[in-house]
Amino acid sequence: MTEATELDRLTALFSALGADADARDWAESEAEEGLPQLARYRLLRTVWQDVDAWGTAARQWVDAYRADGAAADAVGRALAAGLTPEDLGALAREVARETAFGVLYALADPADGSLPAEVEAQLPGWRLAELNAAGAPTGRHLDALHEDFAELEPKGTTL
Repeated sequence: MTEATELDRLTALFSALGADADARDWAESEAEEGLPQLARYRLLRTVWQDVDAWGTAARQWVDAYRADGAAADAVGRALAAGLTPEDLGALAREVARETAFGVLYALADPADGSLPAEVEAQLPGWRLAELNAAGAPTGRHLDALHEDFAELEPKGTTL
């Protein structure tokens, strides 16, 4: 496959995932720098879909949580105090965003400073690896995902 054809293929895949105006830049980075940008973008897009669902589907989850679940009493009290499902959705989305960022950051740097250095030095770490479409490892790793997280926040999110 020629470099131009590979770049066009990658650009089309980024566009299909919603990269829109940035699709070519992401594709060029993968093609020219050998970075697993398509895997990065796909994972971060999935995380943002989950984060956004707390806001966009607030009415549904508020109804479900109110009917049953560990937070039923808290949701009921919040609604009784005058908060709307949209208010709860905005709050839940922000908590989800902060949690997602924290998990992505921990993937890059598991040492959080809560343990003595001599203990930390003995602990295992982890690495998120890219797989090809057939499920085989490519040898490339998705590092520092938290660095691109905010950049990929969906535009026009209103809560």
